[in-house]
Amino acid sequence: MRKVAVIGMGHVGATAAFILFTHGVADELVLLDKNETKCRAEWGDLRDTLGRNDFYVNVKWGDWKELADADLIITAFGDVAASITTGDRFAEFPVNTKNAVEVGQKIKDSGFKGVIMNISNPCDVVTSILQKVTGLPKSQVFGTGTFLDTSRMQRVVGEKLGQDPRNVSGFNLGEHGSSQFTAWSTVWVNNRPAKDLFNEAEKEEMDRLSKDNAFMVGKGKGYTCYAVATCAVRLARAVFSDAKFYGPTSCYVESLGTYIGYPSIVGKHGVEEVPVLDLPADEQAKLEASAKKLKDSLASLE
Repeated sequence: MRKVAVIGMGHVGATAAFILFTHGVADELVLLDKNETKCRAEWGDLRDTLGRNDFYVNVKWGDWKELADADLIITAFGDVAASITTGDRFAEFPVNTKNAVEVGQKIKDSGFKGVIMNISNPCDVVTSILQKVTGLPKSQVFGTGTFLDTSRMQRVVGEKLGQDPRNVSGFNLGEHGSSQFTAWSTVWVNNRPAKDLFNEAEKEEMDRLSKDNAFMVGKGKGYTCYAVATCAVRLARAVFSDAKFYGPTSCYVESLGTYIGYPSIVGKHGVEEVPVLDLPADEQAKLEASAKKLKDSLASLE
């Protein structure tokens, strides 16, 4: 029995719940939100789908006690409008640091012992707070982090070369926010390194395009949802199938002393390993600067 709880029924949380429901990733789905009317409505809409859905899913709503035996919690609370209007995911810092403490305490009080995956922004900071408040091992609490930024990079690079984005390997590292960057030393396309494919101007342009698209989408729709929800479900599948999936998440990196976007191996216990990257000096400096920003932000809360 694969039991998933989604906390936060905004556009992202509702989309993640819908994908989990329609793709048969969860056998039991629990929906939670402060706005009980919205939460109940999403519950009702999903239940009306059961007669046509390819999978039967037991859907529940509103009871935090249901977390006790859940396998996976996806947190997607927040005020996305703040990030979209400012162009800065740290705009949600004041509200979501408080939300993270409140939600984390409710999770702890429920007796939950499974894996937490955070989407809420600023992703790395909120993930850190959720781990601290719940007291769960760092390996069992992680975020989507730069998994989404990496997907955007793959799309831009793929389009540049007329290739399927899945032919592009490599990572975006650092904060899921303004200090994240493409680690070009890790990027390969069809077994060819990026250094043989692009000049510096082209790399800078692709960096800009991959970052700008998030806010183009957000300003046009008022939010983003499909890409990040798809990333979350991909990672949920890795947990349930014990896939040992290698990809970037917001994970705790011991050498940096913080949660940050970095490649990790995801399996049934969450982040099971964080292999060390051998980065060139300039990329390592960018990563350390991003880590400092995150640690300073967390220190400001103490």
